[in-house]
Amino acid sequence: MKLTEKDKQFLEHLKRLTESNDLWIDLKVGSPSYMVLRGTYGEKTHRTFRMTRQGVRWRFWRLFNDIYVSAFETILFVELAFGSQLRGPAIRISKERFAIRHDARRAVFQGADEFLGQRDREGQHDAAGGGNDSGRNHED
Repeated sequence: MKLTEKDKQFLEHLKRLTESNDLWIDLKVGSPSYMVLRGTYGEKTHRTFRMTRQGVRWRFWRLFNDIYVSAFETILFVELAFGSQLRGPAIRISKERFAIRHDARRAVFQGADEFLGQRDREGQHDAAGGGNDSGRNHED
């Protein structure tokens, strides 16, 4: 699952509210354990997120207990099969992709794969010298 622009904005807002101690994240121990968002869901939270308390809870659950935890589950599964020798290259690739996405400074949060594919397509278009999307010159 990929992060959306709304997810990115939510995380930025959540970071500010956790730094100001208006909200905090706790671990609810169980089988399985899960993370919960604690604090007062008052007017400040509503203004910051521009969504209902239920919307804040839903997006928090999706990001922290679904996407984030699932990413680690995937890592554990891959490392169970192949060991941890691929961790270094995977971390390097993820940092490179993050840097590419960050440098793009696009209004829309875009995955590195999407950005690179778009850049490659534009490069092929420019290299072909054509003024059309097919990369071929057509004579009228």
